[in-house]
Amino acid sequence: MSEISFLAQVNRMFEKAAVHTKHPKGLLDQIRICNSTYAMQFPLKRDDGSIEVIRAWRAEHSQHKTPTKGGIRYAPNVNEDEVTALASLMTYKCAIVDVPFGGAKGGICIDRRKYSEAELERITRRYTFELVKKNFIGPGIDVPAPDYGTGAKEMSWILDTYNSLTSDSLDALACVTGKPVGQGGVRGRKEATGRGVFFGLREACSHAEDMAQLGLSPGLTGKTVIVQGLGNVGYHAAKFIQEGGAIIVGLAEYEGAIYNANGLDLEKVVKHRKETGSILNFPGAENITHSQAALELPCDILVPAALEAVIVGENATRIQAKIIAEGANGPVTAHADTILNERGIMIIPDVFLNAGGVTVSYFEWLRNLQHVRFGRMSKRFEQNMQTRMLDAIQTIMGKKLDPQFMEEVIHGASEEDLVNSGLEDTMINAYNEIRMIAQQHKTDLRTASFINAIDKVAVSYLEMGIFP
Repeated sequence: MSEISFLAQVNRMFEKAAVHTKHPKGLLDQIRICNSTYAMQFPLKRDDGSIEVIRAWRAEHSQHKTPTKGGIRYAPNVNEDEVTALASLMTYKCAIVDVPFGGAKGGICIDRRKYSEAELERITRRYTFELVKKNFIGPGIDVPAPDYGTGAKEMSWILDTYNSLTSDSLDALACVTGKPVGQGGVRGRKEATGRGVFFGLREACSHAEDMAQLGLSPGLTGKTVIVQGLGNVGYHAAKFIQEGGAIIVGLAEYEGAIYNANGLDLEKVVKHRKETGSILNFPGAENITHSQAALELPCDILVPAALEAVIVGENATRIQAKIIAEGANGPVTAHADTILNERGIMIIPDVFLNAGGVTVSYFEWLRNLQHVRFGRMSKRFEQNMQTRMLDAIQTIMGKKLDPQFMEEVIHGASEEDLVNSGLEDTMINAYNEIRMIAQQHKTDLRTASFINAIDKVAVSYLEMGIFP
């Protein structure tokens, strides 16, 4: 069976869930369809004086809530179908974690390794100019963020360009998220998607009855894990999963993969890669020439955290993991999804699991609009109250408490503490919501996630009075 396009796969998953709802066809069609797509081509003057035409897109899938929200990726395989599919997933993702945004996504068709930093800056600034010109960016319109191939630096260029082209000086910081902290970014944003993967996976593994069906004990401790991708998402997911007690036995990157059934030290692997340019030949690990082969190695949990469509119909029958935690967008195709579900493999879907990034982006957006750092008004008060409480306890007990214990308890919540706490609460609540829906409809977690999203978006449209 040949694989269909990414957008067609997302829509197939939508249709599979839609039959479990009672919404009229017209409303379902409105929820599924992409509202707006802006395809652009613009010239880039290269450092050597030559001219190259750059192709780029921005898709706004749904304005049932505004602004729309979604990252911008720089990759050589970016196309309109992919951008539209990712924008669709953003709509559903925001709904699942109760973030009040519509979905959007952007992409520029370049291999960033082939461009100088000056060229990347010119590309980013021109892309932003195009978005401003067509009213595709703004704190209440459409708010981009980092994605594959972009980061805080590109977001700072977007902010600066937006500032220079508009008169929205009061709330301009909220036109983009994932910025450097010094330019209005929020602490904890860089790690957010990977940390969210950890929180969601940890919650999924906490349900003893679900784990028993897979032949596993509850909890992350001792479970073997393979992570594909050591970018921002994959690295942080692996880091927090390892700190949570799991054993990283395999790591895969574009140059190949390494495997050690007894476990790999993530930080040592990262250091080795910086020194040698590759994860291969890491001491004590087995080299695997073809990165994709690592997906088929024995493990309890597989975390594909790179690009989409890495698990397809052809290799789905060879996957040995009992749990697939989708750190990337669309790593499992619709055909593979069917095969894996039939084999009894638990799939924790991307549309829920990698929502950590947009959740913390929401916190950053709120911070920019409120013009105050989280915790600034309450941290000292909390510390003083905790100190008074512990002093009273010491008086009653008639002895001094351990100073280190005192310091840990007295510590008031910092901005990063609050952001991480909000993310943890969001991922735990969202997982238990979709788990309950899965049980009610006797379906898998992905279908349950889409049911949840469809119902929430439908309510927004109905409240708008568009569908009486």
